[in-house]
Amino acid sequence: MPADIARWALRLSQHFRSGPVNYMVFVYIVRCNFTRPDKEDAWNAWYSGPKIKQMLAKPYFCTCQRFRLASGTGRNYLTLWTLESPEAFETPQYTSDWGFFEWAPYISDWSRDLFDGAHAQRDAFNVPNGGALHVISFDGLSEAEAKATILGQADWDMLWLPVAGLDRHTPMIGMRVLPAASHSSWDQSQAGRGQAAIYAPICPRYEA
Repeated sequence: MPADIARWALRLSQHFRSGPVNYMVFVYIVRCNFTRPDKEDAWNAWYSGPKIKQMLAKPYFCTCQRFRLASGTGRNYLTLWTLESPEAFETPQYTSDWGFFEWAPYISDWSRDLFDGAHAQRDAFNVPNGGALHVISFDGLSEAEAKATILGQADWDMLWLPVAGLDRHTPMIGMRVLPAASHSSWDQSQAGRGQAAIYAPICPRYEA
């Protein structure tokens, strides 16, 4: 990641620093749609249960929480993992055993993006029951276009993370925790050329 982008992301996140240092280091976000409504409940039970348990047993995986789109523009499902290191994707435990397995034929619009936590605290995206995750992404835009959009906004409650690896569908992502899924002070029009969405949690945050 270029040094100027890292410094810029750090400046944007400095106001979040308070209390003991407990950085999340990396944020791994998986977004997708599911094409079989008749199998969706079973898939969610698998993903929010055995799948998360399996992944959190692997080296470098720290926490996980799953979300469903409540409003706005984006894929129907978003899973947010925190990692200690990008090496999580290179261990034998991961490379020999990952993916959607028998559910893969029903997954569409799948993206896997790794973001630099830019010293955000590890609990920055822990969404309680009844809360929501406000997400702004910039799929299809360049880094410069995304920066121009966010630097023109005055909403500093967003924490902006630059992409650090994997599919790189969006050059950066903005996220913040909201007290309720029905509330947001930044509507879709304020996202400019980005995609704004509100995601409601469908499971608690699990820890390794």
